[in-house]
Amino acid sequence: MYLFLPVSFNSFALFGKLHVNMVPKYNPSETETRWQDRWSADRLYQVTEESTSPKWYELTMFPYTSGDLHIGHWYAMAPSDVHARFRRMQGYNVLYPMGFDAFGLPAENAAIRHSIHPFIWTMQNVENMRSQLKRMGSCYDWSREIITCLPEYYKWTQWLFLKLYHGGLAYRAKAPVNWCPLCQTVLANEQVIAEGICERCETPVIKKDIEQWFFRITRYADELLDYSKIQWPERIKAMQTNWIGRSEGVEVGFGLEHPDLADQELRVFTTRPDTIYGVTFAVLAPEHPLVDKLTTPEQRPAVDEYVAHTKTQTEIERLSTDGEKTGVFTGAYAINRLNGERVPLWIADYVLLSYGTGAVMAVPAHDARDFDFARKHGLPIRTVIAPPGWSGRDLDEAYVESGTMVNSARFDGMTSEQGWQAIASYMESQSYGKRTVTYRLRDWLISRQRYWGAPIPMVYCDKCGIVTVPESDLPVELPPDAEFRPTGESPLKYCDSFVHTRCPACEGPARRETDTMDTFMCSSWYMLRYASPDYDQAAFDPDRVNYWLPVDQYTGGAEHAVMHLLYARFFIKAIRDLGLINFDEPFLRLFNQGTIIAQRHKMSKSRGNVINPDQYVAELGADVVRAYLMFIGPWEQGGEWDDSGINGINRWFHRIWTLVTETQEASFPAHTVNSEAEHELLQKTHRTIKKVTEDLERFRFNTMLAALMEFTNYLSKVATDKAVSAAAWRESLRDLLLLLAPTAPHLMEELWALTGNPYSIHTQPFPVWGEQLVAEEEVTLVIQVNGKVRDKIVVPISITQAEARDLALAQPRVKAHVEGKEVTKLVYVPRKLLNLVVK
Repeated sequence: MYLFLPVSFNSFALFGKLHVNMVPKYNPSETETRWQDRWSADRLYQVTEESTSPKWYELTMFPYTSGDLHIGHWYAMAPSDVHARFRRMQGYNVLYPMGFDAFGLPAENAAIRHSIHPFIWTMQNVENMRSQLKRMGSCYDWSREIITCLPEYYKWTQWLFLKLYHGGLAYRAKAPVNWCPLCQTVLANEQVIAEGICERCETPVIKKDIEQWFFRITRYADELLDYSKIQWPERIKAMQTNWIGRSEGVEVGFGLEHPDLADQELRVFTTRPDTIYGVTFAVLAPEHPLVDKLTTPEQRPAVDEYVAHTKTQTEIERLSTDGEKTGVFTGAYAINRLNGERVPLWIADYVLLSYGTGAVMAVPAHDARDFDFARKHGLPIRTVIAPPGWSGRDLDEAYVESGTMVNSARFDGMTSEQGWQAIASYMESQSYGKRTVTYRLRDWLISRQRYWGAPIPMVYCDKCGIVTVPESDLPVELPPDAEFRPTGESPLKYCDSFVHTRCPACEGPARRETDTMDTFMCSSWYMLRYASPDYDQAAFDPDRVNYWLPVDQYTGGAEHAVMHLLYARFFIKAIRDLGLINFDEPFLRLFNQGTIIAQRHKMSKSRGNVINPDQYVAELGADVVRAYLMFIGPWEQGGEWDDSGINGINRWFHRIWTLVTETQEASFPAHTVNSEAEHELLQKTHRTIKKVTEDLERFRFNTMLAALMEFTNYLSKVATDKAVSAAAWRESLRDLLLLLAPTAPHLMEELWALTGNPYSIHTQPFPVWGEQLVAEEEVTLVIQVNGKVRDKIVVPISITQAEARDLALAQPRVKAHVEGKEVTKLVYVPRKLLNLVVK
């Protein structure tokens, strides 16, 4: 624990002239508040576009206005603040803004629970969270703050919606949607998590058909699969690739014989045309429009019952590989045109209307799901792709790998790869099918039947139809007096003052759209608004956006891979095509932090293990909390909170304070008296600079801090030995403060001032290492085997015995004398000799 005593640095004018009886004790609470006030008054972190320095846009995902910043927020934000400070000291013109993601269900639900208006609840939380973020000592440019629930922000969210609508990228359609009965709203597919439950309240989600607004994200599916312009983690790219789900295959037409159908064909999509001779049944989605027409009277009751049951299931439940393979025969058949066979048509919940054509051909011998279904319902299983060494016997399980085609008429004997192309070409030549591409990705559903969101700026007129709200009438503001409790329909629908309006086209009576937008709409473009938050002619100033964007470094959680991160990429590409911007990606580089846990569990209020950072900041200071969070483990992996660990950081900072304030420069020699000691200090300093710089570049905060702890220990020894000159000591100590400034901004600012340096340490250049000083000195190491010289190799002077052994055993001249023998002993003389004793 630091001893608390008021600190005044004005009397300590020059480095090295501190006197022992004048040394203050560090008071983190007073010091941090004082420096935060000074930085704010001086606008130290405000940036403009007029700088001659290269720009760097650093951004961390803005927080949802939940009420309090817990230690998980700090874990996401403090390290990113360190990186932004590092870039500033490297000479970049750094934009590092902060704002609040303020619309959405959690705030509305919390407001309902506490009987308070969502706006009041949200803005109270914003005030609290802003104060906490400032206590962190962050270098945010607060002059650029945005709050997405304020009309001055969502005016431009609505403006962008209109741009997408006029560009043909927004449309309204009736479709089955995910519906949360508790939240009383529609959920995007990405918001329905494992077990088919709502990500917000964990209530089972059901399907419901209603009119919705969509964005045509599917139009950009292929471009979203191109990651050539971004440096993102492979797992995030893989998650987006899987979510988009691009599949190359063939759309095949099966013949139908039904008098009431205009089109006597059932089209299915398959990625395995090479297996078409193994089709023994076909399956339709229960909601497929042909089901009602094809079902025979005998099968009608069973089919209707099954269709009704399917409507109660979520998409995730239907796609689960663990569930029982249920289905019902429709009584109808289709014709496989390649062999003329009649194929029974079934319905089953594992087939979705939204994927492909809503119908699949079933090849049980070569698809595990079809195999289980056929076994359960007594359907034939015909092998058409023979495994290596196949005896002709029935398969015990589905064979899904490549093989040789059998039971496939003219295509027998081909490899499955050859058969794929040959059958696809044959079907195209006969007009039975065509090569095509399908996607798992569906258009982005943005409608929400809730109050707390940006209103959709559309009007419905009986005479004119759907009409856009004129840009001059934006924003369409949320009525403060609406009843926002959920009823299953939008609360705005029952607010007459909001609903009833005049048609912008004919000026006749009209009705406003009462759905609000998905909150991800707000976060899909917020990075643009930071560039010009005061601009009132459009959503952003094109010149300032072109200066700052794309974001150079984005940080945040991997859980946003297929929601925010995918939507933001789509949004940028869409408005680029509308001519609003001239770049292709929102975030050039992405780093995902891990999760901090407590008591071996993820923090949650129900477990009672949520760590409140405020008490630690009050007791130990923000700098200690910042540093500890970065020291507990690799940032991308997360780690466990441990009070004993944070006390270790506290003691280290105390040692630095003592080292700087109590070591008298005058006690060192005025001139160099020990050149070897001085050279060693210089080497150690520059190697530490190199290590810290490279670690900061790669977000390796824990190893960066370990290097600085080691350097602190080394400097303590130097301070005791007094074998270097005062100038050399001064320079190395100065570098220590500069290297630690991004991590402990308050403490280093204080020590910088106490040692007579000009304000501010955060405007100083980051130390740069000299290549000659970090290069390892080399020596020639003699390699012996059983006492006889077999080789000589040049090695770094610091090489260890283990490293020398491995290097020696890799040399061809040594290998010849040790192969087939056992090394029983090593004799190692550092910097001179290694003898391998073998037998």
